Amino acid sequence: MPSLDRKDDGKPVIDPILLKVLDAVPFRLLTDDGVDAARQRFRDLPRRPLHPELRVEDRAVPGLAGPIGIRIYWPPTPPGDSAGTPVVLFFHGGGFVIGDLDTHDGSARQHAVGADAIVVSVDYRLAPEHPYPAAIEDAWAATLWVAGHAHEIGADTSRMAVAGDSAGGTIAAVTAQRARDKGGPPIAFQLLWYPSTLWDTSLPSFTENATAAILDVKAIAALSRWYAGEVDLSDPPPGMAPGRAKDLGNLPPAYIGVAGHDPLRDDGIQYGELLAAAGVPVEVHNAETMVHGYIGYAGVVPAATAGLDRGLAKLRNALH
Repeated sequence: MPSLDRKDDGKPVIDPILLKVLDAVPFRLLTDDGVDAARQRFRDLPRRPLHPELRVEDRAVPGLAGPIGIRIYWPPTPPGDSAGTPVVLFFHGGGFVIGDLDTHDGSARQHAVGADAIVVSVDYRLAPEHPYPAAIEDAWAATLWVAGHAHEIGADTSRMAVAGDSAGGTIAAVTAQRARDKGGPPIAFQLLWYPSTLWDTSLPSFTENATAAILDVKAIAALSRWYAGEVDLSDPPPGMAPGRAKDLGNLPPAYIGVAGHDPLRDDGIQYGELLAAAGVPVEVHNAETMVHGYIGYAGVVPAATAGLDRGLAKLRNALH
């Protein structure tokens, strides 16, 4: 007979406090009734105001297809030296299709406080209206803007990191590779929350967690198709699937947080293994009782809070 905290297969069950929250506020990434409905459901989720003490400013920066919205968060502690404050480019999740500066405002604030760094959250263009590579182009343009305007915002670009959750984790990984390949700006660290890097649905977690909470394989298929546009998903380019890059060497150190009850779990784990094999310092942490999107429950679910804090501590240590 299995223990109360493990299933018959020995896998830890979903955190009971998280289950209560999901029962009280049900949410699943559904695509059946179209893009607008999916976006509205996500916007309508209740969110607690977090860290109202932060100085925050919205701006627009130039991009290939027009202005890109960014939101800059300054940490509460003043810079310790004249060089400025570390800076983190943050890319929100949502399957490349949903999400915006407001849906991830709380997460961006948590990263600014937890890493004691300026956070620049990027409102990149979304699919299907703007398929790949629009999101990547916007992320890169925002990264170049931050590097070029560091003095203006008080940032120390020798201590620049990229971070993101889900689709944003993928964008962060691609941005780190692009910075390496284009000779800068130098990225000191990459914090990747449950990214999609390989686009390989044969990985065991896609079967094991096919009908998982929050994100299931049906939604992944639809979101992937919208994002891919004309790209053949059986052989996506490294700009879409950074785990398929031919060379993974000389990339910044990485922390990859995955969730036990997430179809994308094994993708993040395998990307960590590929980075390590290429000589990149990397730590992968599997939050075994969590689901996709768990950092959104930090501050409400203790296990999610612990998972977020663990990654933010690594980011803070890398930048300070």
